[in-house]
Amino acid sequence: MSDSQQSDVQQSVATVEPEILVSSCTASGEVLFRNEAWKRTLGDLSDLWTNLVDDDKEIAGQNLKEAAGGSLITNAVFMLKQVARDLPLPVLLHFIPILTPGADSGNGSRMIVITGEILAEPESWTENQTEKHRMETLGRMTMGIVHDFNNLLSGILGHISLAKSSTEIPESLNEHILTIEKAANDGAALVDKIQRYIRQEKQASFEILDLTSLIQDCVILTKPYWYNEPRRQGISIELSFESGELPPILGSASELRDVFVNLILNAVQALPESGKINISTSHTEDDVVVLVEDSGTGMSQAVRERIFEPLFTTKGGRGSGMGLAVVFGVMQEHEGSIEVKSKLSFGTTFTLSFPIHTGTTRHDVAPEKHVSNDPVSVLVVDDEDMVRNVIEKLLKLRGHSVSSVSSALEALIELETHSFDVVISDQGMPEMSGRELARKIRVLYPDLPVILLTGDTDLNVDSNDIASVVPKPFQASDLEEAIRAVA
Repeated sequence: MSDSQQSDVQQSVATVEPEILVSSCTASGEVLFRNEAWKRTLGDLSDLWTNLVDDDKEIAGQNLKEAAGGSLITNAVFMLKQVARDLPLPVLLHFIPILTPGADSGNGSRMIVITGEILAEPESWTENQTEKHRMETLGRMTMGIVHDFNNLLSGILGHISLAKSSTEIPESLNEHILTIEKAANDGAALVDKIQRYIRQEKQASFEILDLTSLIQDCVILTKPYWYNEPRRQGISIELSFESGELPPILGSASELRDVFVNLILNAVQALPESGKINISTSHTEDDVVVLVEDSGTGMSQAVRERIFEPLFTTKGGRGSGMGLAVVFGVMQEHEGSIEVKSKLSFGTTFTLSFPIHTGTTRHDVAPEKHVSNDPVSVLVVDDEDMVRNVIEKLLKLRGHSVSSVSSALEALIELETHSFDVVISDQGMPEMSGRELARKIRVLYPDLPVILLTGDTDLNVDSNDIASVVPKPFQASDLEEAIRAVA
């Protein structure tokens, strides 16, 4: 190796080694020396600790005093303020006491040498913290989106309830209305799952399910994707569902609908030039078995081995890589299994197995109590026009006397001149929240019950202020039940 090549290698190595920070001072803290790395990192002012965070400055000063007393302090970690960073940077320091000549006889003095290094490369630290901030921001955005989505679903479900109560809706539209209602309820269940995840709650309970009926619902729900849209593009996809009578299983209807909708849509995407999808069921002594088969493009072995991995996708920007990962997770939650067989150009078959439910369910009978069916006077408080109007119409259909306002301040003004049996208030409102309104009502009108409507993840309330909580999205029956319970 030539001298120039060796010099280049040495220079390259030097650039990746961490810089050593070095300074020295007297026992009283007077600075004697600082190298360039220290100056760039910790500053060049009379105070050694200018760039440390405030809490760490006091600790560093204490370490310096201990070193001046003769103690060796090593591996002390401090946080360093950086102008270009959102979060501080960690730095490792060692405090080394040194006696100058004559110190033992009283003619010398004690000096402290401080050495250290930054614990992380600035680029990687910034990248990690940026990712952390991004995830925290995503979490806050998710909370807000969940709230807004709950409001939208409340409006959809409310209008569906109004449509179902109308005698002017043609019979031919009933199937479509029920399908929309089911999709909205599944959306509500998905939002609830996100909220339970944020609150670190698990699925409360499973119910007994008829898998044949559930899959049939999924076939109807996805018909626009496997029938209408492909035919508009000149593609012919045939979907057949073959099922006999099946024993019941235990599960979450909304989560399992999500499983079969995902599998059907994946099969459609594997049929870019027409083909067939076949869903069939059977059962053994212990399990219900469902096959979802397509005659599509199939998968290579390498792809097949990774399809249940989160974020793995072969669809580029058109896929999130979470669909089949969610399917796998739901199957595990249901103590079931899912297997896949596939070959390029020869299609794909998913085999799902669910344990048969053989037990009996226990229904707790609540103590019977008197509940009045008489109409009541209700004040509705909600800043969302769509939700407020739907609630007002639904309650009036049930014979209640209803007034509505768009803010908590308007509600307090209304209560000054009119009496009500129940107040139904949204939680998230500008100027004054539903919880704050409930506290004021308890002070001013102690006997007036407040029902809180909320699309928020946090459902904790003060029972002294709030008589009942109804999560969004809600059914008309949810409101009616809450009213009867508190009025």
